[in-house]
Amino acid sequence: MPTASRTALAVLAATLLLSACGSENASSGREGREGGESDGGPVRAEALCPSDFARYGSPPSSESSARPSGTPTALPLPSVNGVSEDGVKVTALYAWGPKSGCAGVDNSADFEITNQQKETATYTLTFGFLSASGGAVDNAEQTVEAIGPGRTVKGTVVVGERVGNAPEVTEVKVIKVRSVPEAEASSASGACPESGMHLYADEGDAAMGLRAVGLHLVNCGTRPMRLNGYPKLTIQDEDHRPVDGVRILQGTDQISTGLGGDSGPQPVVLRPGEAAVAGLAWRNTTQSGEPVNAPYVRVWAEPAADPVMVVPELDLGTTGKLGVGAWRKDETHRDSAGGTAAGRP
Repeated sequence: MPTASRTALAVLAATLLLSACGSENASSGREGREGGESDGGPVRAEALCPSDFARYGSPPSSESSARPSGTPTALPLPSVNGVSEDGVKVTALYAWGPKSGCAGVDNSADFEITNQQKETATYTLTFGFLSASGGAVDNAEQTVEAIGPGRTVKGTVVVGERVGNAPEVTEVKVIKVRSVPEAEASSASGACPESGMHLYADEGDAAMGLRAVGLHLVNCGTRPMRLNGYPKLTIQDEDHRPVDGVRILQGTDQISTGLGGDSGPQPVVLRPGEAAVAGLAWRNTTQSGEPVNAPYVRVWAEPAADPVMVVPELDLGTTGKLGVGAWRKDETHRDSAGGTAAGRP
C-alpha cells in the first residue's frame, strides 16, 4: 500500500502540471520526450524533472528560472498506443533512477483523457504502478478539472521514491475512473462557490463490515446559513444511472447504534466560516441477491440548495439500506484563520 506522503506527492505534482498549462496539453516538458524510444531504453532528449513543481496552491513565481531536467528511461507499454480504460489511455511510462538527474521521484507516466460525456466534467483518476510479477508497487490519484465534452487532455502522473525493498515498476494501468459534472463538483476549500458553501465527503471509516462517511458543509459565504433536517440524497452507479431498490433511512441508528451524533434534526445556524456535518452509514453484508456498488451520491444540503456530487464509493452489499444523519454543527471545524468555529465571537 502507498504511504500518504507518496500519494500526496503524486496528487500535488500532477494536479499542478494540469492546472498550470491551461491548455489541452497539460503535461509540461512533453516536447522533450518526443525523441524517446518506444521499445524501452533511455530517452534521448531531456525532460523537466516531474518532481520539480511547487506544491499545489502555491502562487506562481514572478521570476523566470531554469528548472532542472534529466534523462529518464522509457519502459515498454502493452501496445504502441497504450491501453484505454473509460476514456483514459496511458501513452508512456518512465523510470527516473539515481542517474537520471532528478531526485525524489522513481516513476512517471504520461496519459490522455477524453471526456466521453455530454457535459463538462471533473475527473479523478487512480493509476496502479506494478512490478514484473503484476503486484502493486504504488498507486497514484489525480484530479483533472473541467474537461469539456469530447475534449482530450494530456497529463503526467508521478510516484515518489520507493520505500525499503519495494520492487521496480515495469507497468502502469488505470485502476479507477470517477467523474462528476463540473457544475456539481464538491470542494473542501478554495474559491467559494456561488452557493456560498463548500460541501464534501471525508475519507470515512470501515470496521467489521460497517461503513461510515461524513458529509461536511462549510459556510464560505457572507451571510448566515440555516439548516434543519436531513440532507437529501440520490444514489448513482458507475454510469451515473439512478440506483433503485435502496432505502435511504433518516438516521444512522437503524444501521448501527454505536455511531453517535444521531439525536434527530435540530435547527442549525452557520455563521460565515462555521461548518456542519451529517453522517452516512451502511453495511456491506452480502447474502442472497446481487450486491449493490454505487460510487456516487448526489447531495442537496437543503431542498432549495444546488446539488453537489460526492464519491463515497458505497458498497451496500445486499442490505439495500443507507442511513443518513441530520445536520449538526461541527464544533471541531477550524476556519482559514486557524480558529475554531465555536470560539469566534
